[in-house]
Formats: sequence, C-alpha cells, structure tokens
Amino acid sequence: MTRRMVVAVLMMLAAGCAPAAPPDTRAQDEAAIAALEVSWSAALQAKDAAKFISYYAPDAVVMPPNEPTLTTPDAIQKSFTEFLKMPGLNMSFKSTAVSVAKSGDMAYSYGTYHLTATGPDGKPMQDNGKYATVWKKQADGSWKSSLDIFNTDTPMAPPPAPAKGK
Repeated sequence: MTRRMVVAVLMMLAAGCAPAAPPDTRAQDEAAIAALEVSWSAALQAKDAAKFISYYAPDAVVMPPNEPTLTTPDAIQKSFTEFLKMPGLNMSFKSTAVSVAKSGDMAYSYGTYHLTATGPDGKPMQDNGKYATVWKKQADGSWKSSLDIFNTDTPMAPPPAPAKGK
C-alpha cells in the first residue's frame, strides 16, 4: 500500500469517528422556558419574593424602571422584596414569544405585564408594559434569567407649561 492510500484510509477512519451533532432540543427548551415564565408570574402574583428571585441566575442583571440597574443578588433581592410590599399589588406577566439559540445554551423571551396597586396618594393605579428576558442554560440543565428588563407603556407626562410673562 502506498503512503497516499494509507493516509486516505486513516483520514476516512478519522472522519467516521467524528462525534455526532447534538440533538436539536430547541422546541423542548422553548416549551420549558414558556412554562417557567408561567410559574415565575405565579410566584409574583403570590408575592413570594424568595421563589420569584430564584428564577434569576447568580450573575443576573435586572433593569427595572425608575431605579438603577441591579447587578448583584443582594440588590435584586432588596429591590423585589420592597416592590412586593407595595399596597394592593397585583401583577402578572405573559410571554409573547420564546426563542432558543441553535447552540441550545441561550434564549430570549418577551411579553407583556399588567400591574395594579395602590399609589402613594392612596388612589388605585394601574400600569401595562413590556419586558424582555435573556435566559442562560445552567450547568445542571436548568434555565435561569441572566438579563431582565421591563418598562411601562404609559407615556411620560408632558413638561409643565412655562409660566406666563416669562
């Protein structure tokens, strides 16, 4: 056998030993994340701070409206523990879409939320808004939120009219 033939045979054998592509589990992962969002919203409705916060990865970043970006587990816990104490709070969210990357280790979801509560003035208030969440598959195969941002659909109040005579 010539050297070229030996090399060709070895290359074909090596190609036959290449690992098979991992199975495409995106549909199952998307369904799992959609189910997580349902139970995450239920934890919010139950005002269960510990359960609600458990959906965040240890390195999560949360960008809530009207406050600075939260970059530590302690900051996330403090913010949501206080938020869930809001008088008359009733809040839920629902995903519109979930998409998992082909790599199977990252995903995003987005959707809408509805909130009612008692405002600082004692009057009922409500808010509708939207959110986007980036999910990261953890070492144990579970999905955790690594980036969460939400904001209101309510337009900003117009600036005050200038005083007359100025």
